[in-house]
Amino acid sequence: MKHEFTLPHDSPLKNLKVSRIYLPIVVGLGFVGFMLYRSLDLSTFSIVRFTWQTAFWLFVAVILVVFRDLGYIIRIRLLSDNEYTWMQAFRVIMLWEFTSAVTPSAVGGTSIAMLYLHKEGLSLGRSTSVVLTVSFLDELYFVVMFPLLLLLIGPKALFTITGASSMSHDFLTFTLIGYSLKFAHTLLVGYGLFINPRGMKWLLLKIFKLPFLKKWKHHANVIGTDIVETSIVLKGKDSSFWFKNILASFFAWTSKYWVVNTLFIAFFAVNDHFLLFARQLFLWIAMLVSPTPGASGFYEAGFMRYLGDTLCSGSTVSVVGLVALFALLWRLLTYYPYLFIGAYLLPRWIGKHFGKKGE
Repeated sequence: MKHEFTLPHDSPLKNLKVSRIYLPIVVGLGFVGFMLYRSLDLSTFSIVRFTWQTAFWLFVAVILVVFRDLGYIIRIRLLSDNEYTWMQAFRVIMLWEFTSAVTPSAVGGTSIAMLYLHKEGLSLGRSTSVVLTVSFLDELYFVVMFPLLLLLIGPKALFTITGASSMSHDFLTFTLIGYSLKFAHTLLVGYGLFINPRGMKWLLLKIFKLPFLKKWKHHANVIGTDIVETSIVLKGKDSSFWFKNILASFFAWTSKYWVVNTLFIAFFAVNDHFLLFARQLFLWIAMLVSPTPGASGFYEAGFMRYLGDTLCSGSTVSVVGLVALFALLWRLLTYYPYLFIGAYLLPRWIGKHFGKKGE
């Protein structure tokens, strides 16, 4: 079915094109291909055995990916006060994930998510409220888990990479920068939403009066207004509302990070699942500094050295090339599906809401 549509000239979707799926795929596959060419030794496969246990854990990995999306879908329905149907919630999440996948990690899909939510039936104010609350809940997960895991495991185990002291230092730097940005974002949004929304708006306008920030003053004003309106919407929400949404967020993110554990245990004996889980979370925080769409290339490199290090320890066989294949398998499960689902949904969604028969 052909979808004919013309987007408004100021629509944020103008810069979002289905063709953008090719860049992260090419970057990710190119990096993996290069590392396979450099490092893959066919004798490495002698340590791999495909058994019924392997099939079981691969199946569990797929289930965890589904759980992750289910957590997001449940949360969107809760935040919309169940105004969305399950299909609407699914559509919003898939489009949101697609947008995140084709934009740099620091940008993400939140700038366009309000449009998705609004066009699916929520008022613009409610859409803004949902996006800001989702952003706050997601960042809160990292803000809480980072120091907790750091305390329980220790920085030495988390940031020491065998035979790569310079990379260990770089990764520590990236992680601390990423966490600082997430902490500052959570602190500012939390202050604005729950303590002093008008004071937060005033502060933003003061900051963006500075000469080198002045051209973004209008955007700061819009963000400040969004925070004030969201604070009004969230007032009166009881403890059960927050408990359910925090639980859904925890369920979604934790399911996501256990995927690598299940992929590894499908082929290897993993000595410390908790360390592997923690390293994934820290790698995700470090990804915030990557300028590439979906952190393509950066994540594959980190996966191979930072997560792969948990497998190389004590092994008499080099598994660097094998871990590159694991990085590709992880991407195939948790990243590429959103590119293709979004590429299918987006033109149809735009055609429905902006087509000649749309509005």
